Amino acid sequence: MQTNEPPFRFRQGTRPLLISMPHVGTYVPPDLAARFTDAARHVPDTDWHLERLYDFADELGASVLVGTHSRYVIDLNRPPDNASLYPGQSVTSLCPTDIFDNTPIYAKPGDEPDEAEIDARRKAIWEPYHRQLAAELARIRTVHGVAGLWDAHSICSVVPRFFDGKLTDLNLGTGKGSSCAERLGERLLVEAKAATGFTSVLNGRFTGGYITRHYGQPARNVHAVQLEMTWSCYMEEHAPFEYAPEIAKHITPHLRRMLEAMLDFVEGR
Repeated sequence: MQTNEPPFRFRQGTRPLLISMPHVGTYVPPDLAARFTDAARHVPDTDWHLERLYDFADELGASVLVGTHSRYVIDLNRPPDNASLYPGQSVTSLCPTDIFDNTPIYAKPGDEPDEAEIDARRKAIWEPYHRQLAAELARIRTVHGVAGLWDAHSICSVVPRFFDGKLTDLNLGTGKGSSCAERLGERLLVEAKAATGFTSVLNGRFTGGYITRHYGQPARNVHAVQLEMTWSCYMEEHAPFEYAPEIAKHITPHLRRMLEAMLDFVEGR
């Protein structure tokens, strides 16, 4: 696959925490964008503004890994073999062909990627991101003896395709308890519930995607947690999807406290 954009941005921290942001990217190579519908070119299902929302990450000493390409090019939080994360439920694929509202990504029938193209995207974008993720977790564990992985996501609060009504604001996922120590999940839920005016749940509609489930290995001292946050916590939920500082300022302190709690846990405090 031809792309002029590196597959990720990465900053190495000093403490045993890696924040992964696989769905922040908006880049679509021009030759691919030419095959998209106009709606898809606007990449509406992006996890908008997460780097800004998590701008305290450097102060915490966390490493940060950010995907650059749109999830419409390839979804970094899906298994490489495209196995369903939620069998029996509506899901998007490794190389999606539809937007969350079920409208097509590709303008013409037959423009969808074939297996060869999917493999090329996997090698060019998915594999480098995951090599970096795995390498940084290994480095952190070597230096500190333990690693925390926070997989940061956000989504429109109302997506009928995936859930009824309005989604809970703060959706913590630990692979139903498999990706981190049970005590950590419980502690993070306590912090989330302390966020006045916001709703929260542990292992509700979202239990963690591929990254959380694959890399979370508490028996090997790697504790992974996904947070799926509603856009309504910090931004406008309609195009052009602008950041809303007056809204975001209410959730940011709670988000920081959750990450501080994770650091306290992995550092043994």
